[in-house]
Amino acid sequence: MFRPCIDLHEGKVKQIVGASLTGQPADLRTNFVSARPSRWFAELYRRDGLRGGHVIMLGPGNEAAAREALAAYPGGLQAGGGIQLENAAAWLEAGASHVIVTSWIFRDGHLDWERLQALAAAIGPSRLVLDLSCRKKGADYFVVTDRWQKFTDLKIEPDTLGRLGQWCDEFLVHAADVEGLCRGIDWELVGHLGRWSPRPATYAGGANALRDLEDVARAGGGRINLTIGSALDIFGGSLVRYEDVVALNRKLENERESR
Repeated sequence: MFRPCIDLHEGKVKQIVGASLTGQPADLRTNFVSARPSRWFAELYRRDGLRGGHVIMLGPGNEAAAREALAAYPGGLQAGGGIQLENAAAWLEAGASHVIVTSWIFRDGHLDWERLQALAAAIGPSRLVLDLSCRKKGADYFVVTDRWQKFTDLKIEPDTLGRLGQWCDEFLVHAADVEGLCRGIDWELVGHLGRWSPRPATYAGGANALRDLEDVARAGGGRINLTIGSALDIFGGSLVRYEDVVALNRKLENERESR
């Protein structure tokens, strides 16, 4: 199914090439900056019945815009970026259906199981999404943190996903090497997620055609959702019409319910 997004950078809705988020202004590659506020996108998704989308705060200065989006669609969006034990409950109270966590549960490139378990205990695994955004190194995919710049030692593999699935409701996986490029989906990664993930997962990165929605569902065994960002016309893209995605998503939902 389709999962929409609201990516926030410096308080504005943007589409950014993922690998360019190095923290150095000269490196940043931005595909789109919206003149519309975050709530406009949240209201659009609410109107069209699209649930489970994510609001991602890419760095500081995005809290107000994130809260504005959540208030416009309470219970319909997940919130991520800077989430930790001390603020997770507050974001749920602000209207997020789930909070998305990544960097905070890693220290020195290693997963901190105590932090993960403490967060899951505080808010409940059913309100927690683990961001396992990754990049390829050699033949394997490793989770990356800190705006997708730092490799961890956590490899995307069956055992990893099986253990982590006990502590969350879903996974969110950006293929950081292709994020924002509109050059095609990382089908190898989608296949891995479909075979290995014990939880629903949302894949983001490289989508550039309407048919990707059906193809990801097929390649992921019907268990992988898809985010389309820079290719969408509502984000300045010319490859995919938002209205077409909504229509196809409804068709796929109806087909699934009729089985």
